[in-house]
Amino acid sequence: MTASIEQPQEGKIIPVINNFSKWPWWALAIGLAALVIIYNFITNQSYNDAISYIGTGVITTIRVTLTAYSMALVGGLILGLGRVSKNVLYYNIATFYVELMRGIPMLVIILYGAFVVVPVGLNILTTLGNWLIGISFLAGVGQALTQLDIQKIDMSGRAIAGLAMGYAAFEAEVFRAGIQSIDKGQMEAARSLGMNYVQAMRFVILPQALRRVLPPLGNDLIAILKDSSLISALAVNDITQLGKKFRARSFSSFEAYNTMAFLYLTMTISLSMLVKFIERKTSRGR
Repeated sequence: MTASIEQPQEGKIIPVINNFSKWPWWALAIGLAALVIIYNFITNQSYNDAISYIGTGVITTIRVTLTAYSMALVGGLILGLGRVSKNVLYYNIATFYVELMRGIPMLVIILYGAFVVVPVGLNILTTLGNWLIGISFLAGVGQALTQLDIQKIDMSGRAIAGLAMGYAAFEAEVFRAGIQSIDKGQMEAARSLGMNYVQAMRFVILPQALRRVLPPLGNDLIAILKDSSLISALAVNDITQLGKKFRARSFSSFEAYNTMAFLYLTMTISLSMLVKFIERKTSRGR
């Protein structure tokens, strides 16, 4: 009597192979690289010096990112409403701004905002202050405006203005797409209930649109975090600027740039996971 050799069944092997191929190998590779760098932070003095010096720029990076993003959201919402407005002047001003900003590199926008828009804006406010001084009940406001000085605004403030200017155009397109994705019957139903256009947009259209645009808004938060590295051109002591300084004084290019990449990657992956969580929640709600 001969023993039979059990042959592997092809139908059982293929699913295993398919599941094996779908494993997040990219995440494993990133995790291993991160572990290697963390190990070097602990055991290698050069890496330890790098994280101690460059890591102080994390607060500046986060502060600039969140402030600029908040301003961009407000500006983007105003511009987005203009992009769907039936008012010819409002629509064309918003469209002009969006198309202009989307066609200019972000670094150029940051430099233009820092050295052109902010100084010119302060000059306008100072001129307005001189005019308001002549009005008795507004004299205090006018006096405060005349004391504005461009020298008192540091480069991080100018960088925030530049980033906000650029990203307001991108957020405007996100809001425009979200508003236009709402069925037109929603506006018609709101108007039939006696609401005017502003009330219908505020209480009916925007709440639904905001829920739909949360994922792309989250993606733009990640994008502005990465683009915040451009403010190093203004000598703002963010992660990138401190990384360049550390490399210049220690000549440790490998350690400096690995540390910079690790810090940015840690923040962007954390935000990406948060965005995916929000996207799942909003999708489940729909």
